[in-house]
Amino acid sequence: MEKNYSKKSKITKKMKPDAAVVSFLLNYSKALKIVKIEGQFFEIIVN
Repeated sequence: MEKNYSKKSKITKKMKPDAAVVSFLLNYSKALKIVKIEGQFFEIIVN
């Protein structure tokens, strides 16, 4: 008998991240630049 591991949990948890974590992620995403040069992608942190 196979076991189905993809069933959804009936318990839902609301995630409440710290303001510092949200601020860090937003600032990181604003500073991240992706540049394509000759078919290759480069990720650059502009800080």
